Amino acid sequence: MIYFDNSATTKPCQAVIDDITAQLNSDLFANPGSLHKLGLKAEKEYRRVKDSVSSMLGAGSEEIYFTSCGSESANTAIRGYMSRNKRRGSKIISTRTEHKATLEVLNALQAQGCEVVYVSCGIDGKPDLGEIADNIDGCSLMCFTHVNNETGAVLPLEEIVEIRNKNNRNCAIYLDCVQSLGKLDINLKKAGVDMASFSGHKIHGIKGTGVLYVKNSVKIDPLILGGGQQKGMRSGTESLLLASSFASALKEASAAREDAYRKVSEINKYLREELTKRGNKILSPDDALPFVLNCSFDRFESETMLHCLEIYDIFVSTVSACSSKTKKVSYVLLECGIDRKTAANAVRLSFSRFSTMEEAREFIKAVDEIYDKYLVQ
Repeated sequence: MIYFDNSATTKPCQAVIDDITAQLNSDLFANPGSLHKLGLKAEKEYRRVKDSVSSMLGAGSEEIYFTSCGSESANTAIRGYMSRNKRRGSKIISTRTEHKATLEVLNALQAQGCEVVYVSCGIDGKPDLGEIADNIDGCSLMCFTHVNNETGAVLPLEEIVEIRNKNNRNCAIYLDCVQSLGKLDINLKKAGVDMASFSGHKIHGIKGTGVLYVKNSVKIDPLILGGGQQKGMRSGTESLLLASSFASALKEASAAREDAYRKVSEINKYLREELTKRGNKILSPDDALPFVLNCSFDRFESETMLHCLEIYDIFVSTVSACSSKTKKVSYVLLECGIDRKTAANAVRLSFSRFSTMEEAREFIKAVDEIYDKYLVQ
């Protein structure tokens, strides 16, 4: 099996499996909120795990909250900020290439009276910095994605932070870091953002694990109310098992990050060259994160190619997994100026640190066979 759909989800790594197994076999099952010694022991370990995660992300421990996923983190950050900070205005800047977890929240806020300004994106997937500067006056919040999950386009974060700092320091920045976690160096203290979201199952952790970062000076309303756990920001019994599994996944990803980047860059370069030789169009920008490669196949619609590759036990995707069942052309590619016909033939390959050059060569071999066997001349 060749699995090139790692932007959708990843296979849990052995370190995470071992960590979960150890947790299930330990006496750390107690509620961290309980006052007896088992509860206090679980609470101590939970705090240790939180300290570890915050350290790896370059944040303070009190700025990190465990959630169920990136989508919950995004909802909490965006909704919570706009709810709590009404005096700063109701204007939001974003792009139409964001993940649905952001776009759907913005749609809901717009229906409630917020003004959402969507700046345009170029063929390189980057937002127009001039449009951001032109609209930042009176803006309360900016919402952007660090790495686009369909094209791998990397956000010019430093330039955006500079525009904010120069023109409107009261404007907060929310950053979706789901695809950049474990692949780019992330230091939240230095990044200049106010809130950020993360997901465990994108870095060889398990589904149901996420993290929300909220800068100490930023106040937001919670999305989930209840027993007041995690300083009232995210009520619900804390799960040491899930938090620990996220920490294990992040530790492994962080340790392997530089080597993985080099290896995947070689794989990406090879596939770009081989696919281009065969008359296909690379849609990911040249400076995209190498873990994502979007390609439009000549004379093959995306879903057809996906299922042809599946015959060879090769798994890819057409659009974001959150939109795949709608059978629509990628809205991300269309917003970046890709014509509909080209976008209709687009397939996303996404790699992980476990991807190999041998798999890339087998992929190209399978593509050649598919063209020879199925394409009607």
